[in-house]
Amino acid sequence: MIVQQPSCVDDHESGALPVDRALHNVLDAVSTISAYEQVDLSEACGRTLHETVFARFDIPCHDNAAMDGYAIRSGDIPDQGFRELTVIGHVYAGQTFTGLLQEGQCIRITTGAPIPEGADTVLMQEHVNVVNDTIRIGHRHRAGENIRRAGENIKQGEAVLKPGKWLTPADIGLLASLGIAEIKVRRKLRIAIASTGDELYAIGERRANGGIYDSNRHSLRAALTRADIEISDLGILADDPAILMREFNAASQYADLIISSGGVSVGDADYTKTVLQSSGRIDFWKVAIKPGRPLAFGSLNDCIFFGLPGNPVAVLVSFYLFVLPAIEKMLGIGEKPLAPSFSAISGEHLRKKPGRTEVVRGIIERNPNGEWQVKTTGKQSSADLRSMSRANAFIILEHDRSDIEAGERITVLPLAGLMV
Repeated sequence: MIVQQPSCVDDHESGALPVDRALHNVLDAVSTISAYEQVDLSEACGRTLHETVFARFDIPCHDNAAMDGYAIRSGDIPDQGFRELTVIGHVYAGQTFTGLLQEGQCIRITTGAPIPEGADTVLMQEHVNVVNDTIRIGHRHRAGENIRRAGENIKQGEAVLKPGKWLTPADIGLLASLGIAEIKVRRKLRIAIASTGDELYAIGERRANGGIYDSNRHSLRAALTRADIEISDLGILADDPAILMREFNAASQYADLIISSGGVSVGDADYTKTVLQSSGRIDFWKVAIKPGRPLAFGSLNDCIFFGLPGNPVAVLVSFYLFVLPAIEKMLGIGEKPLAPSFSAISGEHLRKKPGRTEVVRGIIERNPNGEWQVKTTGKQSSADLRSMSRANAFIILEHDRSDIEAGERITVLPLAGLMV
């Protein structure tokens, strides 16, 4: 009896996990690494904070001027009309004024300079009239204006950053403002990548008829090139079970995660899944998604394993929807700039059959009414990297959804949010 095997082009496939269930299984299976290292602040951006950071002192550390202007006593503000005050000196940022401000006096002050003793208000220079060594002020001022109080931003002893924070340029500046030169961060995640297939050639090699240049490793390397990841490139591996088993087992001894592409479907030379079944564990290998249905997820020894499809666009879709969330959990990232999805107006009719999630490459832009509108990049072949290169968003057509008419609202996921 001939049993028909499922194919990537089938509209429905028995046993294929819905996307949300597959992602749940992935995140349930991966654990956060516990090891950390101490790095110089200049190397900390893009790393995951391991420890709570407490403020060593108040910020600001003293009352200071929020504007260029004149420091005065609020008691000198007239109840009505105007009053003249004598300028007795000046103080710049980084300096202090050693005297005591008396009634009828003022001090020229610049932004950030400490408030002189006796003063409690700063008047903007644009709000006074200057005549020689005096200023003329009106009654429309209030006590305490234009002063930054000591500790109003951060109090000494306050927890300013917590473990799991993915450090941004602003975080680095914050740490520097606290005088912190080194910080403990989660160690880098070690990831091995490989492409499989006898039809693949490396860039620079002479390509035989029927051969193609390997693009998947280059896409993955580019997506993984970030401060918190250490990449090991296994190269192009032949469609040979013995070679695949040797290379994957060797990589599993040092890597936290292996990502391969190709060899996970049902063809005669699709050995990656077979090797994983015999040498490790497969949690699932079929997801109800287009592109990217054949996706093997499991483990080899103590190493997490993703066997991605061979088609170049399917590799990137699978990476962003399944691998990236796993990486972020393994790194312990609990706080990071969001990759927001939102609804936009479809600029065209989209065909869709219920029963799987479809991820369409799209271009999102403002329409003449100022609303977000999205159109596809054209043909959606999972082998067409140009369609991915042109896209600035994924259009997410949910599992149970059917055809979408132009003007309907659909979910979009901007690629820029995924590439942080």
